[in-house]
Amino acid sequence: MLKTLIEAFALISTWEVIIAMFAASVYGLVIGSLPGLSATMATALLVPVTFYLSPIAAIATIVAASSMAIFSGDIPGALLRIPGTPASAAYADEAYAMTRKGQAELALGAGVWFSAVGGIAGVLSLMILAPPLAEIALSFSTFEYFWLALLGLMCATLVARSSPVKAIAGMFLGLLVSCIGIENPGGVPRFTFGLTDLFGGIEPIPALVGVFAVAQVMRAMLTPEPPPLPRRKFGSIMAGQWRLTKLYHWQMTRGNIVGIIIGVLPGAGADMAAWVSYAMSKRFSKEPEKFGTGHVEGLVEAGASNNASIASGWVPSLLFGIPGDTIAAIAIGVLYMKGLNPGPTLFTEKASSMYAIYLMFIIANILMIPLGIAMIRVAAYILLAPRSTIMPIIMLCCAVGSFAIGNNMFGVVTVAAFGVIGYVMEANGYPVAAMVLGIVMGTMVEQAFVTSLIKSDGSILPFFERPVAAILAAMAIGALLWPVMVWVWRKVKPVQTAAATSR
Repeated sequence: MLKTLIEAFALISTWEVIIAMFAASVYGLVIGSLPGLSATMATALLVPVTFYLSPIAAIATIVAASSMAIFSGDIPGALLRIPGTPASAAYADEAYAMTRKGQAELALGAGVWFSAVGGIAGVLSLMILAPPLAEIALSFSTFEYFWLALLGLMCATLVARSSPVKAIAGMFLGLLVSCIGIENPGGVPRFTFGLTDLFGGIEPIPALVGVFAVAQVMRAMLTPEPPPLPRRKFGSIMAGQWRLTKLYHWQMTRGNIVGIIIGVLPGAGADMAAWVSYAMSKRFSKEPEKFGTGHVEGLVEAGASNNASIASGWVPSLLFGIPGDTIAAIAIGVLYMKGLNPGPTLFTEKASSMYAIYLMFIIANILMIPLGIAMIRVAAYILLAPRSTIMPIIMLCCAVGSFAIGNNMFGVVTVAAFGVIGYVMEANGYPVAAMVLGIVMGTMVEQAFVTSLIKSDGSILPFFERPVAAILAAMAIGALLWPVMVWVWRKVKPVQTAAATSR
């Protein structure tokens, strides 16, 4: 272990990794602080850059940018009541109420401090959970991988904030996209319509850049410009944070635990963790009446939760190639592109790379404190940048990056097409995260299913014979039937109530 740790330090001690991590940290802070631009979009825009970096430097940019962007979304939320990222929306009103009470420093300081603490807690969960799970996963056959992938897809529909039916529809659309091309077990061209560009299928990375970056630009250009930020001088940002840590230590711990659990769930992500933790904080608070009036307790728990979910979302991503959230989905694409194929063998064959990822997460969350304080102090200047200047630059980056990945115009067309698809889906309440999960995991589900059928000579029984496979099958089928059971219960309950009343 000591030898592996030394090798990991050597991997991250190169100038390339140090510069990449610092630059990505600043980039993530700026993008996250601009209202309407999400952490996922910030990560998606980095993909073309990672094409030219070494594997460790490429992962360093994803880790640093995503961690910083999740925090810096708190800045416009506290100062303008406009969350910079979806993860900050849960407590933007609370933070803004604190600003109106003259406590902007306390609100933003809590955002920096508890985001960093939550991020480190998430890394510890990654370090503790991943190795033993990798040992178990080494004994998995294709039967277990099929049910695991199917369970991941079903979980994404369960945790979606929209209608489960719309989430399932989005997932099926993603699975349909993953069927395109000849890279299937039968090697048969599917949905190619005679176009040679479609023979290789739709690459996940251009699709992700389209649905997250281009669609976000389209939404931003159709919404009004946020009001200008009034100029003000900030006092000490970190004053009182240690007092808050001692006062709300249980809320912070609970937020970390909730964030870790939700991060592991496929398709959930930091925004889900923040909403759940803020609701739990209000539910179990001794002073629930203070929530909404500028009470810091909710910020502590939700801030600790959203960053904890970022690192824990890498657990299923690294072990099984199942993304814990949309950022992890992009990271999986980068891992494949750099030859670090996700799977349990990654922890044995490339253990030093795994330790390097742990260390990069810890460094990114430590860096968050000084860089976050600096970002808060210059926020007024960053937020003055007009959308009419920022959005064309983002579109140009999307186009250049998508062309660079495949060196052809088809990549640019793919990004544009998925930008329109992503925009239309979001506008009609269909979660794009479910579609992304379908695109990323579709090939894995199909290959595991077909390989298992070949091994079992067409019999379905072996899918349920192994104990672990049977447990995963029960969970996957339960997750599939749960929305139906909820729908039936909602239909039956009013009838029963009416019958009881009439008696």
